[in-house]
Amino acid sequence: MAKKQTYDEKSIAILEGLEAVRKRPGMYIGSVTTKGLNHLIYEIVDNSVDEHLAGACDTIRVTLEKNGSCTVEDNGRGIPVGMHAKGVSAARVVFSTLHAGGKFDNSVYKTSGGLHGVGSSVVNALSTYMDVEISRDGFIHHDRYEKGVPVVELENGLLPTIGKTKKTGTRINFLPDPEIFEKTRFKEEDVKNRLKETAYLNPKLTIIYEDKRGDETEHIEYHEPEGIIGFVKDLNKNIEKLHDVIYFTGESENIKVEVAFQYTSEFHENILGFCNNIYNSEGGAHITGFKTAFTGIINSYARELGILKDKDANFNGADVRNGMTAVVSVKHPDPRFEGQTKTKLDNQDANRATAKVTNDEVPLYFDKNLEVLKTVISCAEKAAKIRKAEEKAKTNLLTKQKFSFDSNGKLANCESRDASKCEIFIVEGDSAGGSAKMARNRMFQAIMPIRGKILNVEKASIDKVLANAEIKTMINAFGCGFSEGYGNDFDITKLRYDKIIIMADADVDGAHISTLLLTLFFRFMPELILEGHVYVAMPPLYKAIPSKGEEKYLYDDAELDKYRKTHTGKFTLQRYKGLGEMDADQLWDTTLNPATRMLKRIEIEDGRLANDVTSLLMGSDVPPRKEFIYEHAHDAELDVSMTQQLLVLSGSE
Repeated sequence: MAKKQTYDEKSIAILEGLEAVRKRPGMYIGSVTTKGLNHLIYEIVDNSVDEHLAGACDTIRVTLEKNGSCTVEDNGRGIPVGMHAKGVSAARVVFSTLHAGGKFDNSVYKTSGGLHGVGSSVVNALSTYMDVEISRDGFIHHDRYEKGVPVVELENGLLPTIGKTKKTGTRINFLPDPEIFEKTRFKEEDVKNRLKETAYLNPKLTIIYEDKRGDETEHIEYHEPEGIIGFVKDLNKNIEKLHDVIYFTGESENIKVEVAFQYTSEFHENILGFCNNIYNSEGGAHITGFKTAFTGIINSYARELGILKDKDANFNGADVRNGMTAVVSVKHPDPRFEGQTKTKLDNQDANRATAKVTNDEVPLYFDKNLEVLKTVISCAEKAAKIRKAEEKAKTNLLTKQKFSFDSNGKLANCESRDASKCEIFIVEGDSAGGSAKMARNRMFQAIMPIRGKILNVEKASIDKVLANAEIKTMINAFGCGFSEGYGNDFDITKLRYDKIIIMADADVDGAHISTLLLTLFFRFMPELILEGHVYVAMPPLYKAIPSKGEEKYLYDDAELDKYRKTHTGKFTLQRYKGLGEMDADQLWDTTLNPATRMLKRIEIEDGRLANDVTSLLMGSDVPPRKEFIYEHAHDAELDVSMTQQLLVLSGSE
């Protein structure tokens, strides 16, 4: 009989200081993947940007050091170093105490990206070391921490000084802790993208980036005096533009609103939202306010010009935004975000402010630029016609043959109807599918075999996508519809499985199939990825069978090399060329059993970068794809597709 667990007053633990951050880092930075790793840089940079917004800083330096650390330096006022009410230097309080900072009211910072007071202290807690130099009041003040614990002795409660200076500012050097993060190498493309973006949002700011990790130092200066106008131009640089960038700004309810937009010949929308320089990947109130107001404006003009008759329905929002690229930036004195990573703005006053400024400013432009207005309305007309045709096609293709939950083509469904406990494996080939059906736990595991490589949706029209038998089967099995931008019927609450697991062979063909499936999910059901429902199974490559001792599954060549070095006796090595070579018991032990399997969850690290690279790698234009592959060859791993790298594989289950 198992020993009875005691639950009493002794079971209640208190995580003191920064210990809570190290125990639950995902609560503060989102994840311990490369995405979370890069977020450490963004937290420190955001604090420097806040100094810029306060009018005290015009230059920020970001350096990726040779030893793997990062240095962020600004010429702001310097973090206060005087005696805090707690009896120690204010700077020590900032770096060692959660929810400590100067941004909880508007007396110091009118607007700020870092409002929770956790950024600097969280970075400190998750670093092997953090070294701080503060130039202020004629002296350079120094502090240092190891895993969040201060190692510099205070002098009468204050930081020691290590020199004199006429400059002001803060210099922070930190090394991410490998005990916390899966990988500790910063991903330079994402960092550079974020810094460039920050420069566009702050046209008077200069950001100097250096990467010293290679044989030669990479040096880039980001300074964008055109602001978000230049941002939109950059987003549309390789696309046919239909008019010049339209820009407007205004203020309402003490919220500053800036918007720049432009229509292109592309058949999609690209709207980016920012609050206090922070990118809101899931949008929020400011985006909703802009969209609602703009849709109303275009419908009013369409009726005024006689383009929409009395009997005609209004254009919907997707129609109106067909071909639009826009950047919506607000400066809010007291923003509320959903979570520390600030992916979605929650303030309803931002909705009202953005809508009011849009309603005030956009008609002023269109009244003077009638031809541009007609161009925008023509985009909406085109979108409405296509939407109606697609809705008809959807009805014909998806409702002509209705599948029940239990008889969905080749689907071998599970018995449970509790979506939170169910998982579906998309399996390459009938052979592996047959083994998987025998091996699975029928209660909560569903198996869907697919034959060969599915359609590359990046190159296909919507009617071809919906006519594809494999894709139709998946859409019906998942139960939540799909998103194609027009008449969007995707509803994540109707998803029938908590985990959608791609189970392909560990070879080039298997990686290609996985990539095609990921492209489908990314383009037509992105919420599946964004909400963490998509996984890739990691079947073993080898089975080591020793003459004495236990057999061992080895998942890659690195594990094989380690086994050869550590195993002293003779052993036989079995190489699995595909899942079909495994019997039901082996497949259960290695790939299906939740207790022993290895899954990798798919995450989108940077939505804009993912969109661009997916178009590049899966689209029809060959030369840029070749150039990309040559440029990133050093990042590639054997049998791992570039798009799988793009849609970051992160974290074991």
